[in-house]
Amino acid sequence: MHKKISLLFVIFLAGQNTFGQCAMCRAVVEQGGEQVTEGINSGIVYLMAFPYLLVTVAFYLFYRNWKRSRLQ
Repeated sequence: MHKKISLLFVIFLAGQNTFGQCAMCRAVVEQGGEQVTEGINSGIVYLMAFPYLLVTVAFYLFYRNWKRSRLQ
């Protein structure tokens, strides 16, 4: 249990120094206009949506199978 808490603490501290964009993406956004910024933001949302969708579907399938096995 102590190892798990220590690991979570290290992960939490490591996440504090991260940035949202790589240097090249940041340079493109700073040089580009509003259209480039909207495109980058749309791409980020697009890439972020699929993992959440996969986790939601997996949870739903797990719950449905668990509920069926409980009724039998």
